[in-house]
Amino acid sequence: MQKRRRFKQTESLTDRLSRFAKEVGDKASRLPPGPVREELLKKVRQAETALRFEGWTAPEKAPPGRTTDDELQTTRHP
Repeated sequence: MQKRRRFKQTESLTDRLSRFAKEVGDKASRLPPGPVREELLKKVRQAETALRFEGWTAPEKAPPGRTTDDELQTTRHP
């Protein structure tokens, strides 16, 4: 069986996503309008969305309208 290659991340996910979004956004801003630029801008939007979701992991930073895990449990339907 093949062994998985594992390594520790030295940067947090938030830091990596922020850096990625900035680098790709800068690259996209230098390109002329077209499909390549649109694809890069799409990746920037995805990274920014992931950053927003990453901030929701702590109860005090829950998404708008939700404050605790208990409240999330009670709003689910069977």
